[in-house]
Amino acid sequence: MRFSAFYRTALLLVGLAISGISLSHAADWPRQVTDSRGTHTLEHKPLRIVSTSVTLTGSLLAIDAPIIASGATTPNNRIGDAQGFLRQWSDVAKARKLSRLYIGEPSAEAVAAQMPDLILVSATGGDSALALYDQLSTIAPTLIINYDDKSWQSLLTQLGEITGQEQQAAARIAEFDKQLLAVKQRITLPPQPVSALVYTAAAHSANLWTPESAQGKLMEQLGFTLAPLPAGLHTSQSQGKRHDIIQLGGENLAAGLNGEALFLFAGDSKDAEAIYANPLLAHLPAVQNKRVYALGTETFRLDYYSATLLLQRLSALF
Repeated sequence: MRFSAFYRTALLLVGLAISGISLSHAADWPRQVTDSRGTHTLEHKPLRIVSTSVTLTGSLLAIDAPIIASGATTPNNRIGDAQGFLRQWSDVAKARKLSRLYIGEPSAEAVAAQMPDLILVSATGGDSALALYDQLSTIAPTLIINYDDKSWQSLLTQLGEITGQEQQAAARIAEFDKQLLAVKQRITLPPQPVSALVYTAAAHSANLWTPESAQGKLMEQLGFTLAPLPAGLHTSQSQGKRHDIIQLGGENLAAGLNGEALFLFAGDSKDAEAIYANPLLAHLPAVQNKRVYALGTETFRLDYYSATLLLQRLSALF
């Protein structure tokens, strides 16, 4: 695909592919951005940001970044609203008049039509538009962001530096940390260690959150200990070599769910009941002791909004 000279010259001409990002902390622009390919320059604070990753969008909204459009998931499913935006920030997206780029399959044409001056792409996951990087980078500076190897707070800080919204990011994190400390002091933890996962009853499978995941990091911040997998258990990590999940299925499912309690992210009471009703999981300590906890469907992806809802849920449970 070739874009007109208008897109190549009216917008910034710097194409960036960044996986490990470090920025100068100078308050003014331009800003130097260093990655494995060298040092690049963002000439001005972005004014029209497009997120091809619905996961990154929530964090951009949380720091009041000027995001104008976002990729979306399937509308009206367990985690998405009528637009395909994640339910935890659906109301914020409506208030900001956020446009939907596309559903699922990325489209460079849809991105170009928004005339962005910064494009963000996730490095991994089902919402990654990495395959279109070469096309996207002819439209505007295109940054590739990893969200599977860090806490949502670290991601928020990184996005704050990229967009010039450092103060807003710091304020959101400070606000959340205050809530987290209050919840940590108030709750009584169940027996440890625990397993944190997304359970798919129909497929008899689960994605286990690792200590590298945002979900795992938040559980540990609250004082929970994640159960290590049994030695020699065969697992797989797919979806672009993600660091945040370990896939469990078949005979490995029961062996991998070895925590004293099971915490179901992206799950509701029906998911908890499905685990209790599965005869192949009946021998698990968490099942026998009725320690399977559904944390809400909006916790599939953690950002400021869903993490706040998660604190409220855990506070109510414990």
